[in-house]
Amino acid sequence: MHLEKGFFFTIRELLLRPGKCVREYVNENRSRLVKPIIFIIVSSLIYTLVAHYFHIEKGNLAASDNKTITAVAISNWVHTHYGYANIIMGLFIGCWLKVFFRKHDVNFFEILILLSFVMGIGMLFLALGVFLNGITGFNLTQAYGVIIFLYLAWAIGQFFDPQKALSYIKAGSAYVLGFVTFNGGAWLIGLGYDTFIR
Repeated sequence: MHLEKGFFFTIRELLLRPGKCVREYVNENRSRLVKPIIFIIVSSLIYTLVAHYFHIEKGNLAASDNKTITAVAISNWVHTHYGYANIIMGLFIGCWLKVFFRKHDVNFFEILILLSFVMGIGMLFLALGVFLNGITGFNLTQAYGVIIFLYLAWAIGQFFDPQKALSYIKAGSAYVLGFVTFNGGAWLIGLGYDTFIR
């Protein structure tokens, strides 16, 4: 996992120059940064450990009736498996990024690498928010949600075209649409299963 220097070096690079360092990772040197899938899983694990330590895990959602049991189970799985859920959500966000940035010479695999890195930083921001909530008692979840969104829009936009403001708007829009379609798809699968199979 390269925790002796690579993990913290990766965090620093992704905070200071995310677009440029991910482009360097994709095109030139893959030995300086932690592997993207390992990074997002370790970041999600850090969040999970911090949330568990301070007992701030999201509670299980209750099914309103028997028709939503699978949809609730899927939602609970997402909230208890952030690393894997982020990877799956990255597929949805990646599809929207591919649509919005179709004129750029970036393949889907490179987009997934970018998303693994920046969503990993998002999980570390969330872990910091939970930590501060745990020691101060102030609920900073909404503030950190805004910070995470702004970071993701900035980092993704910087990767594609740092000179154009529209790049950041498209990046933020793709993230929101990916998040919505991921969650909507999960609920539709659950509701469809409960409606037609049971």
